[in-house]
Parts: sequence; C-alpha cells; structure tokens
Amino acid sequence: MYLPRAFAETDLTALDALIDAAPFVTLVSVDGDAPFASHLPVLYRRDGDRVLIEGHWARPNPQVGHAGRMLMIVHGPHAYVSPAVYPDKETAARVPTWNYAIAHLHGVPEVFDDGEALGDLVDRLSRRFEAGVGRDWRFDMARDDHRGQLRGIAGFRFVPTRIDLKFKLSQNHPPANRRAVADDLAARDDADAQAVAALMRARDPSASPHGP
Repeated sequence: MYLPRAFAETDLTALDALIDAAPFVTLVSVDGDAPFASHLPVLYRRDGDRVLIEGHWARPNPQVGHAGRMLMIVHGPHAYVSPAVYPDKETAARVPTWNYAIAHLHGVPEVFDDGEALGDLVDRLSRRFEAGVGRDWRFDMARDDHRGQLRGIAGFRFVPTRIDLKFKLSQNHPPANRRAVADDLAARDDADAQAVAALMRARDPSASPHGP
C-alpha cells in the first residue's frame, strides 16, 4: 500500500476502532501467479502490540490450501471530497480526492480443523454478531446437527507480523480546508461520509466547527 508519511497512523487503538466498526475483512493470498481474495467475518483481540484475528472459510474454499504470507485488508469509512468545498480551490487549483481509513495486515494464517476449536470459534462468532442485531442464536456443541456442520469449515488464526494503517484525512491541507471538508462530509446524508468527518475532527481540532 502506498503510504505517505502524512497519512500513516501508528497507534493501534486506531486499528481497534476500525475493526470493531467493520469486522468483515478481505483476505488476499497468491495462488501460483494469481491473487485470490476471500471476504470473511472475523473476531479480533489485541494484547499490547500482539494482534490476533480469528475466522473461518468454507472448507471447499481454495484459500484453505494456500501457503505462505497473506494480506488482510480491514476496510474503514471512505468518502469523495469535492474541490468545490476548499476555500483556496481557485488559488491552489485544487482537484477531487477521496478521504478514507484502511488497514493492511500481513502475516501467515494458522489453519486448524479440530472440532472442539471450530465449535468454540463458531460459538464466539455467533455471540459477537447475534448481539449486534439483537438476536440470540447460539451454536450448541451438544447437538449432533450443529456439530456436524463443522465438517464444512476450516478455521484460521492470524497474527500479523506487519500492520500498516492509513488514515487519509486531508492532513496535507491547510486548516481552513480541513474544516471545510469535515463540515461538508458531516452534512451529507451518508454514514460513511459522516464517519470520515468524525475521524477528521477527532484527530485534528482545526477540522472541528470551532477549530482555530
């Protein structure tokens, strides 16, 4: 990922928030000379600098058999930025751009197919995501029909050895431009645009409505 210094984020609490808001990731591997991508819900936890991400594939997914390093992409909010909102749009000849937050995690997944471990993973996944929609379905390891479903999946544990966080939030613009962009995004009827505005204001007082 192209990562100019102005947009690089090093605080892992930013990753915590990003994946908590969007725990549906893209996992990219290379099979021969061709890239291959899977899109997967995951569980995340961090202890200091150590990050653990867990999930599973459908067992027929070819990625189960791919070896070596993989790239996991955590997708954050993103929004189009029109040059029309910049106070200096004419004098600086501003052009359109896109603001966004994203994470690239590099590592080698540990694949597992142990029934007890898979059952525990599915149980924790269901608890995490059922709670988010106000439902209460649970995986029950004691049920033969639930336990039998585990034959159709393969689990993974992913401990990234490199984490790149890119928060492109108009940091390369003067304060008046940053404030104008945040105001414009916050006023849109678009959840992603509003989330980008919130990130801008949280990281940069000059982007707030009462900033300097």
